[in-house]
Amino acid sequence: MSDRPSRLTSGARLAETLGSWRAALRIARREARRARGRTALVLAMIILPVLALSFVAVSVDMAQLNPGEELDRRLGRADAELRVVGRGPVEQSPDGGGWTSGDRDEQLTAPVAAEHVAALLPEGSRVLPIRRWVPFSAWQGDRIRDDIAATAIDLTDPLGRSLARIHRGRAPATADEIAVNLAARRSLGVDLGDQIAAGDGSRTWTVVGVAELPEQLTAMVILHPAGAPPETHPDEVFLADLSGPLTDDLFRQLNHNGVVVAARVPAPPGKLPGYVDSRMSGMNVEAVSTGVLVGGLGLLEVVLLVGPAFAVGVRRRRRELALVAVAGGDAVQLRRVVLADGVVLGGVGAATGIALGVTAAIAGRPLVEEFIFSHRFGGYRVWPAALVVIALVAVLAGVLAALAPAWTAARQDVVAGLAGRRTPPVHRRRWLAIGVALAAGGTVVAAIGAVVTSQPVILAGLVLGELGLVFATPTLVGLLARLGRFLPLAPRIAVRDASRNRASAAPAISAVMAAVAGSVALGLFLASDNARTDQRNQALLPERTVLVTTGGDPASDRPPTLDEISGPARELLGAGTIAPLVAAGCSPDFHACTITATMPAERVCPWQPYAPLSAADQLRARADPRCQHGDGEPQGPYLRVAVDDGTTLPLLTGVAPAEVEAATATLRSGGAVVTDARFLRDDRLDLRVQHGDEKRPADTATVPGHALHTGLGEDWLLLSPTAADRLGLATWQVGWALDAQQPPDQQRQDDLAAALRPLGSAGVAVERNRDHDDALPLLLLLAAVSAVVTVGAAGIATGLAAAEGRADLSTLAAVGAGPGVRRLLSLCQAGLIAVLGSTLGIVAGLASALIVLAFTNRRYADSWPIEPPYPLVMPWLTLAVLVAVPLVAMLGAALFTRSRLPVERRLD
Repeated sequence: MSDRPSRLTSGARLAETLGSWRAALRIARREARRARGRTALVLAMIILPVLALSFVAVSVDMAQLNPGEELDRRLGRADAELRVVGRGPVEQSPDGGGWTSGDRDEQLTAPVAAEHVAALLPEGSRVLPIRRWVPFSAWQGDRIRDDIAATAIDLTDPLGRSLARIHRGRAPATADEIAVNLAARRSLGVDLGDQIAAGDGSRTWTVVGVAELPEQLTAMVILHPAGAPPETHPDEVFLADLSGPLTDDLFRQLNHNGVVVAARVPAPPGKLPGYVDSRMSGMNVEAVSTGVLVGGLGLLEVVLLVGPAFAVGVRRRRRELALVAVAGGDAVQLRRVVLADGVVLGGVGAATGIALGVTAAIAGRPLVEEFIFSHRFGGYRVWPAALVVIALVAVLAGVLAALAPAWTAARQDVVAGLAGRRTPPVHRRRWLAIGVALAAGGTVVAAIGAVVTSQPVILAGLVLGELGLVFATPTLVGLLARLGRFLPLAPRIAVRDASRNRASAAPAISAVMAAVAGSVALGLFLASDNARTDQRNQALLPERTVLVTTGGDPASDRPPTLDEISGPARELLGAGTIAPLVAAGCSPDFHACTITATMPAERVCPWQPYAPLSAADQLRARADPRCQHGDGEPQGPYLRVAVDDGTTLPLLTGVAPAEVEAATATLRSGGAVVTDARFLRDDRLDLRVQHGDEKRPADTATVPGHALHTGLGEDWLLLSPTAADRLGLATWQVGWALDAQQPPDQQRQDDLAAALRPLGSAGVAVERNRDHDDALPLLLLLAAVSAVVTVGAAGIATGLAAAEGRADLSTLAAVGAGPGVRRLLSLCQAGLIAVLGSTLGIVAGLASALIVLAFTNRRYADSWPIEPPYPLVMPWLTLAVLVAVPLVAMLGAALFTRSRLPVERRLD
């Protein structure tokens, strides 16, 4: 009996809460229909990220093949896929994805014949070999393409035909026929009936079909097995069509003979575990943490962009909320009325965005397969758990965006609300204290993350720092308003309105700040990382030097003669000097030995670069002068060897004429030249030839030496002909070194390769100095994202301020203000949002990036092996774009604002 009143009280509270929320949701639905413009704005900002996330989630789910789909793709109509991994017994996982060899492991020394595999199967069975990653090069116009994958498979066989999809034409049936997939067809510019010439000039293929293997949609060609080049250790599997069932005994027999089996029937239980079907199996905690933090930053950006619309909505509904309070509604119920707006709009945005995202993922599936994932997907399906999380996050974004306006609505003066008067905002200093504390804490956390090299910790610090600046922004707006008394009319009104309406101005400023800070921080890091990459990956050759080389067998491959190469080189490159490039090797197998110089023992770094060392030993290694070169090898860098009498030396090293003269004198005296002075001792070089046969002792010789400093990323050992003879080396001219009139661009290099194509043996190519990714496109993308957010936030805030400030505009019209005043006022309002947000963002972004770089470099200063620090490189292009964006926002606000001032009655 004593529990019944409490139970009734709890039930009554629940009923009251549900009824209150039901009424609040009905009011929110009605308000969404009334304020259609504001509703459309909020929905658009919620729908877009939900659409993008839903599109990604559904695409990822379809791209993730389950074990059955994976086996169907690998087997087609076959009963099993067989892979010979050795001559001895193996143990495999149930799905054939992993295996281990026993103590009697016998490695394969030659390709396995299909007959050998078929002999292990029951009588009446047959096998079809498939060779993947076949070496393939072909001429495309004026250059050789060696970046296209090739697979050798007989698609005329029913087993092979079930693996491929033929779009046009037919399958290759002979050695001189070839099929291309859609990407290779576009990349090579070929179609049915066209000829493709091999890069080595040995054959041509006729394109007879456009076909694809679903596991690879990047540029790939399909060869008939008879037309594929031979390989010593091919990546080969065999599809088996069995005459009977695949029994456990057959599994064990095949495993005993070194064959790993993948089939729809699992292998007998063994020691190796099987496949674990989990989408999270390939993810680690750090990747998940990073994804959550990046998602949190995106959620914060959406909340900041949507928040001003809810704040303006609350001010427009002052009287309605006051009537709710007069009717008996308390502060909790008033907050629910405003929060219900976030729930309704977040729910509608989530449902709409998910529906559009799923539709887009299914409709755009062929394009996503080909251009993003590069393989065909599995079945049509969605990821329900991910979509539910996305929907909840969308509703959460709406609620968080309405949270601050809800607290404001609950504290408004009821009498002033009924009269339609504006309630003076109350701003507490505690928000500034919280903001400063969060910013300082975020700085400390980011610094700790940089020290321990944890990306999630760094991101967590940056998120805390941005949250701190968000909390401090209203106070900064208030401080800025105190300067309004010194400004002209329009900017004074803009600053005053921003101070009065901080609930809408501060989130817009914070949204701009967050986007700009992220772009500037990433831009500075990318620019510094690009500069660091340039320091580590130095140019291999002087900028005007071009090497034209042949590769292969010295007995059969020869470079063009001097008369043959002189014309094209001088015509296309303006080449002045053309010198022979001569390599050294052993006889009879030219490539069966290693030629190098021996570094004196007292100059060899005693510390292994990647061996585990204590902190004290790492400091000793860093302080050791013998270990300061950072080449990663204790015995010194790899030396590229050439034989020269001084003719080719200036083209390979690019040193000054005086250095060339001294080095040439050493070569002509029978010595050698090295580009690392550590190898030189008393003007002598110790040369060494290490043979492939371990039983044969190394050949050594000591010759006069000279050291050059080139500043290039390639270290050379130039032997004189006399030194090469002393070591018993054979020589072979592998090409020519050219001194171009100016650094040749890609087009000139392709033109030279095309001109040399009919002159020399196959494989003639132009060597490029360096090749690494450029950060410029990503820097431009970051700047563009920040620009869109800045212009969008400024436009939203200006539009909302214009709708809210109609009474002020009426007053201006009544006292005789001209039509241009409204345009100027809009320009100043947009400028305040964009300029203040961009300024805070640039400062915050630079500060956070500098902190991370400083502590990262501090960690590198105490680590081993020696790593170059990150230089401080300002992303001037990103900064220039971000400085110009506020001007664009201001100009846009002025152009798209009507100049006629309204005249209407105002109450406050």
